[in-house]
Amino acid sequence: MLSNLPFVYKMTVQQGNIITEPMVNQVQLGMNREQVRYLLGTPLLTDMFHTNRWDYIYTIRRGHQPMESKRLTLWFEEDQLVSIEGFAQPDPAAALAALEQETVVVEVPDWRDDRGIISRTLNAVGVETAE
Repeated sequence: MLSNLPFVYKMTVQQGNIITEPMVNQVQLGMNREQVRYLLGTPLLTDMFHTNRWDYIYTIRRGHQPMESKRLTLWFEEDQLVSIEGFAQPDPAAALAALEQETVVVEVPDWRDDRGIISRTLNAVGVETAE
């Protein structure tokens, strides 16, 4: 088949929920469904026969490389998260370290009078101008 030849371009195909380890690190047992949905997004699969199970599945195929797959399964009891299975487990220490790194101090320069000469002259003689 021609598509298997190495010089034939095959585009990257991604499907599912993109879930990263920093996202999983923020999840904690005991969270309710809305809190988990806020952190991870809506699950790709929800089974009407197993309403207490959410499956997050992500697959990617880059060109001629084999397909990579990541799966994360969350289990709930009475609207509380009780178990996490899959490619990553929450690490609260890593989540705290990432939160501390995200803190950024932005210095705002003092205000400078950048009005034009006409506006400054009119304001000096008492005429208010709309800026």
